[in-house]
Amino acid sequence: MKLILAVVATDQTQVGGGAPIFYARSEEEKTQLALLIAKILGAAVHDLHNGVLVVVQH
Repeated sequence: MKLILAVVATDQTQVGGGAPIFYARSEEEKTQLALLIAKILGAAVHDLHNGVLVVVQH
């Protein structure tokens, strides 16, 4: 079962929902934050190509 553990974005209007949402100040910070969260949780980062990254446990 796949589970979205977190969502990381720079634009607050792009995301919503039930998963924890983290907002970054820049694209670089967004990538670093998503990778760090994934490393801590043993998950993977997926780019939705709309400015949003999701951290997913496979």
